[in-house]
Amino acid sequence: SCTMSRQPDLTRARILDAAFAEIHREGFRAASVASILAETGLTKGAFYHHFPSKKALGLAVIDERIAPLLEEWMVRPLDDGPQPPVAALLDLLGCSQSTDASAINLGCPLNNLMQEMSALDEDFRAHLAAILERWQRRLAALLQRAQAAGDIRADVECEACALFIVAAWEGAVSVSKNLQSAAAFHATMAQLRAYVVSLRPAC
Repeated sequence: SCTMSRQPDLTRARILDAAFAEIHREGFRAASVASILAETGLTKGAFYHHFPSKKALGLAVIDERIAPLLEEWMVRPLDDGPQPPVAALLDLLGCSQSTDASAINLGCPLNNLMQEMSALDEDFRAHLAAILERWQRRLAALLQRAQAAGDIRADVECEACALFIVAAWEGAVSVSKNLQSAAAFHATMAQLRAYVVSLRPAC
């Protein structure tokens, strides 16, 4: 039946959801398969049927939970839409003012894993870098559209500028987590918005 055929997918999704929460809270190395099993009510056999190792689970969390989340929050709003590109970017940076307390307390799931795992495991580094690169490419494309429309100065190097914005954004999250300060995050993002405004041609 349809219900039977969907059961493995639902089980896998439950494991991924619980693993994402556990890794975000504890980090990958400290994340406990036992805690994930307790959260889902599944057996070890069910777990290892879907994920042959903890590392395979970690990579799936990056690809199937963190990547779509970042795509929704930070990448898709950069796509060509009804708003002028610079206005869309400033809006996106402004929306970060509503970042909830858990994001400051726990940090960005992408950033956390980059800090923890990139130097330790090449597979983790590559999967995480793919998300960053996609974000940077879409941001560079937005800046190039703005440049073509005359909304950003002709001398702006869009690729480098996009990398700077991504690095500053992730740095703001990381520092704010360390300080446990939403105010620090908001102040940093306000400076990033001012930087974007400074890319516009002089009146």
